[in-house]
Amino acid sequence: MKILNFALLAGVAGLLAACGGSSVVEPSDLNDQRVFFAFNSAEISDEAENNLLGQALYMKNHENTKIQIAGNCDERGSTEYNLALGARRANAAKAVLVKDGIASSRISTISYGKERPLVKGTGEAVWKYNR
Repeated sequence: MKILNFALLAGVAGLLAACGGSSVVEPSDLNDQRVFFAFNSAEISDEAENNLLGQALYMKNHENTKIQIAGNCDERGSTEYNLALGARRANAAKAVLVKDGIASSRISTISYGKERPLVKGTGEAVWKYNR
């Protein structure tokens, strides 16, 4: 079975424009699929939900695909706090997929907290891509 990894990052959902507003679009693959959360939040935005529903559609059409959702945070906050927040984010994304009919056994989660930033640096221009 093929296992794909994609990062779950939080922050402003500016990179989700490919979702086309409220429409659900199936991606061509799940590599590098990301959803972003607001600062200090694990709440799924409407744009993030549409992105995740597109990923669920992909998984429905590719029944042998398993994924790992990685929760990330920006550099602010303690290591422990960010690991917990990253876990909440990853589990929130998983819940959307499971609610849409994807078997929980096909989805694993991991939290990287602030330990694996997508973009290195400091400031909101960087932080929004790391959460």
